[in-house]
Amino acid sequence: MINLREIRYVRLGTKDVDAAADYATRILGLQQVRREGKSAYFRSDSRDHTLVYFEGDPRAHVAAFEVTAPEEIDAAASALEALDVRVHRGTRDDCEQRYVESMIAFTDPSGNAIEIVHRPQASGWRYFPARDAGITGFSHIGLRSADPARDEKFWTRVMNARVSDRIGKAPLLRINEIHHTIALFPSDHPGVQHVNHQTATFDDIMRSWYWLREKGVRIVFGPGRHPTSGAIFLYFEGPDGMVFEYSTGVKLISPDEEKSWQPRQFPFEPAGFCMWGSRPDIREFRDTGAVARPAKIA
Repeated sequence: MINLREIRYVRLGTKDVDAAADYATRILGLQQVRREGKSAYFRSDSRDHTLVYFEGDPRAHVAAFEVTAPEEIDAAASALEALDVRVHRGTRDDCEQRYVESMIAFTDPSGNAIEIVHRPQASGWRYFPARDAGITGFSHIGLRSADPARDEKFWTRVMNARVSDRIGKAPLLRINEIHHTIALFPSDHPGVQHVNHQTATFDDIMRSWYWLREKGVRIVFGPGRHPTSGAIFLYFEGPDGMVFEYSTGVKLISPDEEKSWQPRQFPFEPAGFCMWGSRPDIREFRDTGAVARPAKIA
């Protein structure tokens, strides 16, 4: 089994890096740490970076996860290749672009681009946001899935993910104590479906709700509260249609609670996503239709 430690960063393609960078700092509230060639890097916590916008196809998304030991990179590659998954072993240039010591890249059964990295760089400087959004860190992503049941098996049998809860066919998966790091939502195409940043307080959520509306940012869900993780949330639209989420108060499942935790089943309807009555204007939260593609999973 491939033991993922935490999610590390997302890389998002865009046709206009300057506009995306402006959004990431001025609107989202991240700290730009560097521009390299046609890429812009952003921090949200003590990690060197958690978001990269690069010039390319806006449909090109990458999610990266960290492992603890160097030998786990080779072990992960071997485990994936045994399942006929094509693995790219990162070159020195690949690693330098990502500020990691070593890495592999592959696609999951739905075609999502995934990277596994070792020794990603941390920052010795305090995270200093471009605006006071109250962000405490990058926390989780939604991934699009052509077949959530099949992909759940991949993430829980090949990787170390565990199911915390399900909303309809969509499993919410944890790889550490945080209620979920990955959520798999039915879709007819691959990619990152949303990017979550945690905030310190509920007040941060409400301040951003008013501030984003004043700036003309499209709010697509919330404010509300998830009955699954208990987090108070706000979803809004970013460049190239990407959905960003602020949330606070996400449930932690301790090692003691892990032993007895039983995933709960929630309905795939507004009440399954929000216990306050907010209704999502997000396709993957409204449409369960998806076209499954075959993949070999042991």
